Amino acid sequence: MVVTAQCTRAIMTGRMTLGGKGLRPLMRRTHKTHKTHQTHKTHGRRKMSELEELAGWVELEGCFNFRDLGGYVARDGRRLRTGQVFRSDGLQHLSAADLEHLITKIGLKSVIDLRSSEEISGDGSGPISEQTTIHHVPLFERTGSQDQAVSPDSMPSNMGELYFLMLTAAREPIVEVVRLLADFDRPAVFHCAAGKDRTGVISALLLSLLGIPEETIVADYAFSRANIDKINARLNASQTYQRIMDELPEGAYDADPASMLLFLDRVRENHGSMAEWAASSGIDAAMSERLAERLLA
Repeated sequence: MVVTAQCTRAIMTGRMTLGGKGLRPLMRRTHKTHKTHQTHKTHGRRKMSELEELAGWVELEGCFNFRDLGGYVARDGRRLRTGQVFRSDGLQHLSAADLEHLITKIGLKSVIDLRSSEEISGDGSGPISEQTTIHHVPLFERTGSQDQAVSPDSMPSNMGELYFLMLTAAREPIVEVVRLLADFDRPAVFHCAAGKDRTGVISALLLSLLGIPEETIVADYAFSRANIDKINARLNASQTYQRIMDELPEGAYDADPASMLLFLDRVRENHGSMAEWAASSGIDAAMSERLAERLLA
């Protein structure tokens, strides 16, 4: 599928969705944080069977990329359950109102933190660590100034290639994240710093294993563009991330759909499919079945 510049702008601003027959208008579903919270209003909208809703934003004061993966439609017609698995940027700046919403309204119980120990030491985890179970599963640990598996000489030239490198360099933690998500029985969120790179790889794998079409996976990745300026401003204000961002390939400050398309192409070229990579990496049929049983309806 070709994602044009016009399509990308529409995806980024939340006006369109990538459907089976092309672009269609998108109705953004949101979880409000104020006292008049209502979830998934249906008045004045077409039924969800007639419109695939994407970008399940959870509107928070301290996060800019917290989204519900529920609602996506699999190839077999089943739909991801809402309110079960979320993706996000860093959670360390959540306000008291944010925490009230996440813990009381959503019922969040588990947090999978994909950041390195250095990132956590520099920016912290915030008060959510006192109200949920934190699973620290760093995709990359850092020794000195460099990631263990990515030296300056081996750093890819673009983000799509970096995502593909993660599948090899971070194989074990990626499998562990999938195992946790398959075994949880309450709402959970996985996150990194920006909520688009490490989190984007996990999301692409998870959605692939659940049979979500590629165009939806690309759209899910590109929705990070909606708040990318806020995300980047926060990263740039942190001494921890100023150095890290400088080491990354061109495109690190964006969520270009072309990066996700390249990543998926590289997986297909080298492994046949994401499911074949998963099977060869330790995500067995039983784990995949638990994941589908929990998340598909």
